[in-house]
This record gives sequence, C-alpha cells and structure tokens, in this order.
Amino acid sequence: MATFTIPGCLVGMGNPLLDISAEVGQDVLDKYGVEMDSAILAEEKHLPVYDELVKDYAVQYIAGGATQNSIRVAQWMIGVPGASSFFGCVGKDKFGDELAAAAKADGVNAQYMVDDTTPTGTCAVLIKDNERSLIANLGAANNMKAAHLETAPVKALIEAGKYYYCAGFNLTVGTDHLDVICKHACDEGKVFMMNLSAPFLIQFFGTQMFSIMPYCDYVFGNESEAATLGETKGWGKDISEIALKLAACPKASGTRPRVVVFTQGADSTVVACNGTVSTYKVEELPKELLVDTNGAGDAFVGGFISQLVRGAAVEECVKAGHWAARVIIQRSGCSFPKECSYSGVSPA
Repeated sequence: MATFTIPGCLVGMGNPLLDISAEVGQDVLDKYGVEMDSAILAEEKHLPVYDELVKDYAVQYIAGGATQNSIRVAQWMIGVPGASSFFGCVGKDKFGDELAAAAKADGVNAQYMVDDTTPTGTCAVLIKDNERSLIANLGAANNMKAAHLETAPVKALIEAGKYYYCAGFNLTVGTDHLDVICKHACDEGKVFMMNLSAPFLIQFFGTQMFSIMPYCDYVFGNESEAATLGETKGWGKDISEIALKLAACPKASGTRPRVVVFTQGADSTVVACNGTVSTYKVEELPKELLVDTNGAGDAFVGGFISQLVRGAAVEECVKAGHWAARVIIQRSGCSFPKECSYSGVSPA
C-alpha cells in the first residue's frame, strides 16, 4: 500500500457553513415547508429560522458545510498532521473565526477567502426523530472567486495536492473555481472527486454538474440523489443500473475509469466501475444508539477518502466510510472523538 507523506495531499473546496443544530417538532418543519431528510437553499421565507432556533431552542454550533465536513473526517482518520487543506469563502465575523478555529483544531489547513461585506454562511440543522433537514443560507460562501485560487498559499496547496474533492453544492456558486481544480487534476493525472449532494442540484443545476462530470474520477451520492438522476436522465429506477450509466459517461482523461459510489442509509452501498457493480453491506446499528443522521453522508465520504489516499482498494475504502458514518450518527452533528480508533488505518 502507498505511504502517505505529502502534507496537503488532500484538497477540498466548498461552502464553509456554521451549522446551527437543534431538535425541533413537526410544527417547525411545517412552518417553513421543509420535508424530512432534505437539503435546500434558504429562500426569503426561511430566513427567520436561524434566529428562531437560537432564541427558542438549545442549539449547537458546529463547523459545517458538506465538503468541509468530509475533509475534517478524512483528516481525522488519516492522522497525519497537515494532510489536508480546504478552500472556501467566509465573512469577516465571529462565525468565520469559529470556522477557522474549528478547522485548525481538526488539523485542516483552511485557506479561506474573507469577504468583509457579507456574513459567514449558516445552515439550520433541524433534527426530528433522529433524522435531519438542512436549510443553508450561503452568505459569504456564495462569493467564492477563482481569483482566490491564484493567491500564493492556495496555489501552492493545489500544486502539492494529489486528491481533490468537492460537494455538488459548489455548483450553485458557479463553475469558474471548480474548473481550475478539476482541469488541473485532469492535466496532471491526479484524482478529482465530486458528490451529487442533493436532488435539487441534479434538477436545477444539471447543466453545470455535467459540465464538470467528465473530470470526475469518483462520484458519490445517496439513494435519493440516484433516484433523481435516474428520473432526470431517463435511466430508470434501478440504483445499480443508474450507477453503471453514470460510471460510463464520457471522461476527459483515460487515465482511470470512473467509480460511482451510492450509499443507501442502512442498506448496502452500491459501487459501479468498468461495467461491474459491487454491493457492500452496512453493519446494523441498534436503534437506541442512533443520535442523528446529520453528517452521515459527509462522514462516509471522508472515511472513504482517508483510505483512498493511502492506496487502499475500493472495498477497504467503503469499509472505512461505513465505519466513519457509524461513528458520526452516534453523536450530535458531524463531530467525532479526539482520537480515531479505526483499526483499518495503516501506518503512514
């Protein structure tokens, strides 16, 4: 197995958001027209939810944003100081400072672009019956610019990187900054990975998504996103067939075949590559141990990547992803113990 010695080998870019998490009743979901287990962008009608949570509920503030969550988990499981870096845009405010401090504490080299005119993005995490719904107010994250990637420290990290990951939520900001990363990865024979992230992205940002898809060596998603993709593309309803068709979409580089990974909650994870589908069973978690599912998908990706950068086979990567998700759903938000006890981590 490949050894991992290069600082900043893993590079993430996404929307840094401070999660404002609280347990709520059905009345809150109904009030804001939010469905369970959904992820949406805040509209005008949703904006009061943030103050309402802070005022009326026992909230937790957790460093969030889908990509940043995955990078934090990967860093935790890799266990090599400075193994990862992360780019995104925050405001010049307390929430931005909290995000920077949290990233640093987790060992992630966060190189934020700071926008002093727009507040740091926040995400309302509404938890009910151990399931979560997300309402993201992008704030400053929406102002990320490709020019930030040309600054000296960021450019150096991009050059040093070998694996690049972003969530599909980046697509709502634009593709200019994504183009810089994915084309660099393609030209240099490095690995670029993307997450479908949410059904609405496939429905309303499909053109942007499939402009990036040729550069994707790994694509992650869950069963809801796979179903939406199948419906949108006319690929049917069978998850395995949808995964195969996505894996077979054109690639900009012939260096490696595309790998598509679809998680299905407690059901088996589906992996498609080179015309073949493999399934990997998820170890059952006793219901009484489940705290909330927020961050489970992000954690799976982080666990998967933590072993991918070490040269592990897909089976080991999936195993690590399942383990990471299992840890996170037994805690509130995308949080984890200080020490990583994953037995599959090989010496770096």
